[in-house]
Amino acid sequence: MTPGGWITMIISVGFVTVLFAYCVWRVLTSHKPDHDLGHIEPVHKDQVDER
Repeated sequence: MTPGGWITMIISVGFVTVLFAYCVWRVLTSHKPDHDLGHIEPVHKDQVDER
């Protein structure tokens, strides 16, 4: 492989590796929300037929 090919490959693989590490770091160090967005509301017995 030519030196230009090696340089291109090292830059490409290095960029993808750094981007992957940054994304993993952001996910692992993110703050947890104080609330849950997804929840099931209770259904009252008089509303069973309406839903």
